[in-house]
Amino acid sequence: MTLRISWNEASARRLERQFLANPAEPGTAVADVVDAMLAAHAQVLSAAEVSVGVRTAKTTRAAVRAALWDERTLVKTHGPRGTVHLLPARELPLWCSALPAVPSTAGPFAPAVRVTEEQARQIVAAIGDALEGVSLTVDELSEEVVARTGSWAGDRVMPAFQDLWPRWRQVLHRAGQSGALCFGPNRGRKVTYTRPPHFTPLPPDEALRELVLRYLRAYGPATPQNFAKWLAAPGGWAAKLFGTLAGAGEIEEVVFEGARGCWVVAGDTEVPQGRLPGVRLLPYFDAYGIAAQPRELLFPGAAYGRALAGGQAGNYPVLLVDGVVAGVWHQRRRGRRTTVTVEPLGRLTARQERELGEQVERVGEVLEAQAELVIGEVTAGAHA
Repeated sequence: MTLRISWNEASARRLERQFLANPAEPGTAVADVVDAMLAAHAQVLSAAEVSVGVRTAKTTRAAVRAALWDERTLVKTHGPRGTVHLLPARELPLWCSALPAVPSTAGPFAPAVRVTEEQARQIVAAIGDALEGVSLTVDELSEEVVARTGSWAGDRVMPAFQDLWPRWRQVLHRAGQSGALCFGPNRGRKVTYTRPPHFTPLPPDEALRELVLRYLRAYGPATPQNFAKWLAAPGGWAAKLFGTLAGAGEIEEVVFEGARGCWVVAGDTEVPQGRLPGVRLLPYFDAYGIAAQPRELLFPGAAYGRALAGGQAGNYPVLLVDGVVAGVWHQRRRGRRTTVTVEPLGRLTARQERELGEQVERVGEVLEAQAELVIGEVTAGAHA
């Protein structure tokens, strides 16, 4: 008989595996927390620091930065969907083999702007060579790429932020996903890039298989379409991949909230009984809000309109109550103090208000600031 899993059971399981039911014990490596999330979105580094910090008992932004820049157990680079993430350095052989193996959709640029596949390979190779043992700003890297490939790579034809960037920059994310590039420490206000330590990538088929299994352990039950959305991959390709794994007996189908076509890792069918109560604050683009599906159950009722931007998750920091989004929040820092404004979408119980206060304190600890809670309307718009 096919196992039936409810939303509350799946939600509780995901929260436990994300360190959101109970924070990781003191001493847990930052890279282990990021690994449980399947990467931490880091377009805004402070948001990634909060994502990690609220999943732990003691970790602060200083510990995340130490793991990134001093210990080098984390790498800041282009991850799922081509966006900037923190990844465990030890997992680069997996990520940098799986991500380049994901079919890409047609780019947004006009044919005259695009690079050919051969030109893309040349650019990625040039980036890796240029960054060997050094950190370069984007302008310095641009000079090196053009010198190694040709003037065509430097043509300013790529529309970006009301400007035109050199042609080669449309391949920047591919260089990160393949392990030719990662971020280095800022040089003043300027971003720098360097090359991560060399590694031996996994065979692509093995890497994709492992990525599916890890996704399902963290966010299952899930459909191939859920996985495709998380990766920004073609749905048909994901369905075929899931079919191959199902045929090999590595994943099994379950009925999730009455729907078939949902999958978990074979044998990984234990679920907690009932929902897990609790209040959590998740920052911009937190992995849980982006990856957990179905979105209409994670963002029920008014939350779907208030906490999403055109159906897209991550643009607002969210208040999580008993495993579902129940509000939005925003923090404004002034020196050593930060004001955290929380807009609940319903009435909070006394217990939930107390837990919210504790969560605000925890956000302050992560950011190394004294936090003040204000309950009221969040007037800040969606993050671009």
